Order: sequence, then C-alpha cells, then structure tokens
Amino acid sequence: MRKLPRCWIWGVSGGLCVAVATAFVCARSSQPGAPSQLRFAVSFPKDVSSTPLDGRVLVIISTDEAAEPRFQINNSYKTQQVFGIDVETLKPGDEATIDGGALGYPLESLSEIPAGTYQVQAVLHKYETFHRADGHTVKMPMDRGEGQKWNYAPGNLYSTPRKIAIDPRKRELIEITLDKVMPPIPDPPETKYIKHVKIQSERLTRFWGRPMYLGAHILLPWGFDEHPAARYPLVIQHGHYPYNFGSDNPYFVEGFKPEPPNLDVEPVYSERFDWPGYNKTELQAAHEFYKEWSSPGFPRFLTIEIQHANPYFDDSYAVNSANVGPYGDAITYELIPYIEKKFRGIGKGWARFMYGGSTGGWEVMGVQVMYPDEYNGCWAACPDPLDFRAYGTVNVYEDKNAYWMEGPFRRTSRIGTQDTLGHMTSTLADINRRELVLGTNGRSGDQWDIYQAVFSPVGDAGYTKPIWDKRTGVIDHTVAEYWREHYDLSYILRRDWNKGLGQKLRGKLHIYVGDMDDWHSNDAVYLIEEFLKSAKNPPYEGEVDYGDRAGHCWNGDHTRPNAISRLRYHQMFAPKIVERILRSAPPGADLKSWRY
Repeated sequence: MRKLPRCWIWGVSGGLCVAVATAFVCARSSQPGAPSQLRFAVSFPKDVSSTPLDGRVLVIISTDEAAEPRFQINNSYKTQQVFGIDVETLKPGDEATIDGGALGYPLESLSEIPAGTYQVQAVLHKYETFHRADGHTVKMPMDRGEGQKWNYAPGNLYSTPRKIAIDPRKRELIEITLDKVMPPIPDPPETKYIKHVKIQSERLTRFWGRPMYLGAHILLPWGFDEHPAARYPLVIQHGHYPYNFGSDNPYFVEGFKPEPPNLDVEPVYSERFDWPGYNKTELQAAHEFYKEWSSPGFPRFLTIEIQHANPYFDDSYAVNSANVGPYGDAITYELIPYIEKKFRGIGKGWARFMYGGSTGGWEVMGVQVMYPDEYNGCWAACPDPLDFRAYGTVNVYEDKNAYWMEGPFRRTSRIGTQDTLGHMTSTLADINRRELVLGTNGRSGDQWDIYQAVFSPVGDAGYTKPIWDKRTGVIDHTVAEYWREHYDLSYILRRDWNKGLGQKLRGKLHIYVGDMDDWHSNDAVYLIEEFLKSAKNPPYEGEVDYGDRAGHCWNGDHTRPNAISRLRYHQMFAPKIVERILRSAPPGADLKSWRY
C-alpha cells in the first residue's frame, strides 16, 4: 500500500489540513512536516515596565508595510500572520519564546512560513487578576477605555516594527524588545448637546472583586435648556463600545456634528461597501443628523449609548451572565435610573425604548425579553443569533461539529462569513482559530468568545465553559442545553409566551435583517419569525422585515443603500417610537411636555 503524506491523514498532529469541497489539501509549507528551527525571544526592559506582567505575547509577521503589523490581523483572506503564547509573571529582561510549538493564524506553525523578509512586531496584551464573588480567581485583560482592542489598549507593550529575514529551516533566535507602551486614550469632550456620565456599579464591583464602572454618552434633545419643565422618554441605542456618541474610537469621525463638515480631507475607501470617500459620507451624515435633530417636529428624546466594556469584550450583551456578571441588572436598575434622574427622564418603563444593530440587535431583543416591563419596545437590526438552531451556520443542539459538515466520505467546511452574493469570505474554523491565537480561555476579546462568555456556565477553572473545542470544533451539548434554557431568545419566547410573557411583549418586537447577511443572521430570524407569526393569546403585533440582497447590517430602510441607512438609525426609528408611545402610554402619562 502506498504511504500517504501525513498531511493527507486527517487529525495527525503537526499537519495543517483544510477540507475544501471534497478534497483534502495541504497548506503551503517551507518544509512540510519538519519542525521549525526558528525562535522569537520577546522581552521588555525595566524602563518600560519595572514589574512582572501576566498576559498574552503575540508576534505578528507581515508582508504589508502600509501599516503596523498589529493592525493587520483580521478574518479576511488578506490577513497577516500572528503567533501567541500565554505568560505569567514575566519579569523585565526575561524572554518569552515563540517557537515551533506556538499556535498561529492563519498558518498554524512557524515551519509553514515561507522564507523571506517580513515586517515583524510583538505585543504584550496585559492581564490583571480578578478575585470574583463566585470564588474563582481569573486573569483577564481589563478594558482600559479602548473597547477591548488588544492592538491599541492603553498600557500594552509593543515593539517598533522591524524588517527581518525569516527562514524556518535555519536554527536562529530572533530577539524582539517591547520598547513602547500604548498611550492613554483621552476622554471625549462635552458639548452643548453631548454629555458623558460614569458611575461605579455596586453589582458589578461585587461580582468582579474590584471597582467596575458603567458609562454612557447622552445626546440631549434640542431645546433641553429652554424647556426646564419637560420630562423626556429615554431611547437607548445598543451596540459595540462607543468612544463618543456615534463613534467607536477616538480616531474615527463622530456621529453628531453641529458644524458643517470640512470635506477637504483625504478620501478613505470603504472595502466593505465598495464606496470611495466613505469617510466624507460619514461626515455629511453626522451633520445631516444634527440638522434633523434640531429641526421643528423632530421627536424630543434623551438618546444614549452605553459604555459597558468588560474583561471579555467591548460590551456585555446587556444581560446577566455567569461569566461576565450582572450587567442586565446593573444597566437597568443602576445606570438607567441615574441618567433619567440627572437629565429629566420620565423614568417609567412605558417611556423607555431601544434600537441597535448586530450585537446591538441581539441586546435590544435580549433586554426586552428579559426585562419586559422595564422597556416599551425594541427595534432590532441584523441581530446576532436569536435562535441557536441557527447559530451562524451551526445548530448547536443537533450538529456534532461546528467546523465541518461530515458524511461517510466527505467533510465540508462550514462558512463563517459571506458577501452579499453568497461567496464565502471566511470559514468558522479560521475565525475561531484566530481568536484562540489571540487569547486562550475565551480571552481574545472577540465575537465568538463573547458569545460563549455570555451564554455559557462557568468552567472548572473559572473561565468560560466552551460551547465547542476551539481546535476541533466538537460541540459540547450539555453546554448547548444551558444555552437553550437561559439565552435562546426564540426558545424562551416559545416556552413562556402563553405564561404571561406574550402579553408583556405585545407590540414591542421589531426585527430587520438582510437576506444575504454576512454572518447569516437572517437564518435565525426565519426561525423566530415562524413562531411570532403563529403566536396566539396574544398575537405579537410587531414586525419582521427582510432586505433583498442586503448584507450586515440592514435596518429596515428599503429606500437607501446599506452604507447610508446604517448611519440613520435615529432618524429611522424615532417616528416609530412616538407612534408606539401614543398608542401604549398609560392613562395620565406625560405626552405633552416633551413634544415642543
């Protein structure tokens, strides 16, 4: 019998194999099967940090000199290469070694790097120790005002990029010095319209065993100062970490701009939307929003975006979680009342509303379902999976493996993301391995890790109990059952609709998604819609709508392209909220003071 190359045999350690359609192919390697002789030794001097550090050491290898390597790791086929290892009490001058045993993405091993000259950079993503209220001690990367981004988190150490000749076949030690510290991020400025609040949460502080904070950016209604007797409905736009109102970090354009924009700036092309000068489009949209916000007849609300970054992600998913903490209660019963008191909110459940997309889409649905009396309606665009029978392209209850569809003679990769024509842009296995390289124990700060941090029980070591093995994709169905009972929103609606939940949610649920969503969010919406349209006693009286050939994150606007409608959430949903208030407010409710 002819002996097959070992990378043809699935599951043999050391070979990087990918199943494509019906064929198994070997990834390119400088010398297939040979261990790498190359090592990277990463250290930092005492003048950079005088104390020992815990964290994740990453070495990034890039062919692209257009930007620093640390900004070039992503889910696309254009991603550059990264390797990672955990370190504990790494002292100044000590070396953390990246060798042939370190896991990499997209290539698994140093031995597979083709010989050549590359831009090389190292990062130490710092962890701190938490002594949680549940008795577990964990080491996690605390957010430091950047929204859980390892590549520019204040206090992280990094090296100056260097051009280095690399040949994995040569026995060589390449030394890299972490000679820089990522700088602090300045607080966003306040204006006449935009205010900022930050409170220490008693619930979260107790859970994490150290001071924990919640923040928010508040957009005041036009005429706020001129109408001191007015009391306002509260509208929450849920979503990823906001640095400022309408902006997710200090290097991007703000989302509310009273001054006419200066369009004499370098145009930036958006690959996502195939849109030249998209930065100018964003600037124009921010000013248009201001003009509508201040125009006669536009609804007068308190509109807020919440800062709830945590050790796992750039936000908490706004519900209580065994791993992330009681963020649902902290937001609903601590932060929201504080804002309403400080900025003259009405302060009643009938006058609170939510909208958001993607992560924010799941959050507004999750919060509305789990706190049905505290909020009076949600508008969810392109929501993360609402039904775990369609957790992306995986049914976590029935499938055995998240990465592969397996038959007797064939394995086919499960798609992770697609474009609006259905072309695969990444596999689920690739996305999850990138996260594993960036952080073990669910500490990547990225999407699939936060899903399981929110939805899963706590594991034996105090970290998240995984829904599947990050290396193999094998699903743990005991974890899936926990997910079903606690966070599968579609299942919870089916289980509890006729037990009183349906009456509390009548007219409050509105869902929008493109039928070519990048993350297959529409697949779960089909399932939840099937139930909602069949619901009786009472009927749901909401809305589910689909955008034809629309990707992530379509929000119900059939008149504009996705690139524009995603910049108009406030204008889209404000009239719907007024309609909901007038239809559902209790007798004696204030329907006048804020309608000037």
